[in-house]
Amino acid sequence: MNAHAPRTLATDVKARTGLNVAQCYQCGKCSAGCPMAAEGSLRPHDVMRMAMRNERGRLATDESIWLCLTCETCTTRCPNECDPARVIDALRELAMESGDRGPRAIGAFHKSFLGQVRSHGRMFEMGLIAAYKLRSGKLFADVLASPGMLSRGKLSMTPHKIAGVDDVRRIFEECESAGRQTSDVKRQAPVAEEVRS
Repeated sequence: MNAHAPRTLATDVKARTGLNVAQCYQCGKCSAGCPMAAEGSLRPHDVMRMAMRNERGRLATDESIWLCLTCETCTTRCPNECDPARVIDALRELAMESGDRGPRAIGAFHKSFLGQVRSHGRMFEMGLIAAYKLRSGKLFADVLASPGMLSRGKLSMTPHKIAGVDDVRRIFEECESAGRQTSDVKRQAPVAEEVRS
């Protein structure tokens, strides 16, 4: 990339993913298959267009990129192999690096879900619910559904651990270590660039 060229959202996405968002020709197939298209104000093809147009502010303030399930239906349907799911992941990563953590409830769910997998090697629904409610502050939302779920055996009161839970924990630790190393490299990169100048 030219050192004097302005940084745009498209160039940031390309640097992170190798994908050129300008290849999207807005056919809408990604949005037609997206199970979350009706939940947010932006559909996958809208996100691609906004990334092309460098609408960083609008993407950062809209919760649509945080609602993406990463099911990759959009990527599978794309006739031009633009990989909207990977672009949305990159946009979330860029937003988090700039300090935007997304909607509190979504972050609370992700942390709670991953915490259960890390602790037990699999999902423990009751633990997920408790951790999510505490993190999100939504303590009494949908509380009336609990008795019915308990009586039908849909919620277990105790977790079931898998045999390889230590292996799962090791994977989490290695991912966290790799994330710290990547952060260290990114912090040092501007210093190295100044030294070369």
